[in-house]
Amino acid sequence: MKKYLVLILSVLFVLSACTDDGGVEEAAEESTDVAGEETSTEVINMSLLSTPNSLDPHAANDQPSNHVNVNIYERLVEFTPELNLEPGLAESYEQIDDTTWEFIIREGVEFHDGEELNAEAVKVNLDRLRDEDVGSPVAFLFELIEEVEVVDDYVLHIETSSPFAALPSHLAHTAGSIISPAVIEEDYEQDELLTAVNLNPVGTGPFQFEEISEGDYVTLVKNPQYWGEEAESDTFTFNAVPEDSTRIAELQTGHADLIFPLDPNDFEQIDSGEGTSVNETESVRMEYVGFNTEQEPFDDPVVRQAIAQAIDKEDIINIMLEGKAIVADTLLAPAVFGHSEDIEGIEYDLEAAKKLLEENGYSDGFSAEITVQDRTAADIATYIQEQLRELNIELEIYQIDPGAYTDYVGSGNHDMFIGGWGTVTLDADYGLYPLFHSSSIGNSGNRSRYANDEVDALLEDARTEIEEGQRLELYEEAQEIILEEAPIIPIYHPSLLTGMNDDIEGYSQHPASFHFLSEVGK
Repeated sequence: MKKYLVLILSVLFVLSACTDDGGVEEAAEESTDVAGEETSTEVINMSLLSTPNSLDPHAANDQPSNHVNVNIYERLVEFTPELNLEPGLAESYEQIDDTTWEFIIREGVEFHDGEELNAEAVKVNLDRLRDEDVGSPVAFLFELIEEVEVVDDYVLHIETSSPFAALPSHLAHTAGSIISPAVIEEDYEQDELLTAVNLNPVGTGPFQFEEISEGDYVTLVKNPQYWGEEAESDTFTFNAVPEDSTRIAELQTGHADLIFPLDPNDFEQIDSGEGTSVNETESVRMEYVGFNTEQEPFDDPVVRQAIAQAIDKEDIINIMLEGKAIVADTLLAPAVFGHSEDIEGIEYDLEAAKKLLEENGYSDGFSAEITVQDRTAADIATYIQEQLRELNIELEIYQIDPGAYTDYVGSGNHDMFIGGWGTVTLDADYGLYPLFHSSSIGNSGNRSRYANDEVDALLEDARTEIEEGQRLELYEEAQEIILEEAPIIPIYHPSLLTGMNDDIEGYSQHPASFHFLSEVGK
């Protein structure tokens, strides 16, 4: 990339004052190059709910982290916006027998610190992900990998303990991001693992890390040595702005170029506003109401089933979400392998819900708390609160900061919660195993703390089944049990809404909820 000698002009607008939420506002800096010609440093500001929980992709599996990390790191395999798999840092890959995959690593790629990408660097990453001493919360995605063998400098074999059809999809997950081996070595030297990479995130992506102010903002800058097409913008800053109204105000005043998420109730205001519009994309996410199945009375499936019967999903979508979603009858979005139209969930029937509780000794009702992290979830919780009063259930809404939400519900401190899950691999293994297998209880995904031996066995069998039709049958059987026992209530598959200024070009929302930002400019 051409290097410029930046000279500050007499008129230079750099907005570095903090917003109400501490986010940093910046404007494009005018400068002159060595030939005396005016140039500009293009700065894009995006307002999100919070800063990442970790800049180490092997240590985090939450949206705020993934939004940033997908731009710093890359993966062997990538999903296109059309949800097709394509080679990434692997130039090509193929399955050479039932349990062996061969990856040809792309040559001429460097990490941001100058380290070379090769087969050994990839092996270091995959070994770290599976290292029990490291304790990665996303290790479950790769636990069927038995051995990673370096064949030569740019050829890698991945051996699985049994056939694993979903391996390429799992490698395309943000958890499969490839980190500089030098920083991984540094991490192993720390007293506490999974810390060094967070402080010094080094990948191969189109952007590289510049700075972070915890709870405030993260700044990335263009990678001048990027192996592919260089990023359109010089600097990308992600500001933490939890309040919807503040994000909207920042967009309308030009202090933010992009805001996410946008509440459906604010769609018209932004889409018809002067100088602003909304990018709307179908998603592979499922939003749901979850229970802590280890807490009374939610350890009783009857209670969970009755609450499921008391929630009108159509009402939520039409009244609370302005129609910007589709009903989630099952646990997987239609685009995900394993989705089935033949599965029947629990239908809305308020009178049947009352009768079910009366027949099982819950006619007097009880009180509980439901945890949410944003305005949309709080609005839905308010609706559910009103519905459950019909069952003599008093629900208290507890809204928690998005940065603390994952740890809170992952630790089992909650009664009920409103959560979401994006099946970003487009395979039922990732849509079901982390949410419902007993080994995933906690931050890995199973925040309902659900455990069922039969479901565990079905999900394990489906992972290793080669025949596609049999895999579908196993997933269908598992989903029928889960929906009947109702550890969660699938509510809807949302449209992803991003508010944007009209001068932004090249932005498109990925259905997996990620923001790949290298093509975004003004």
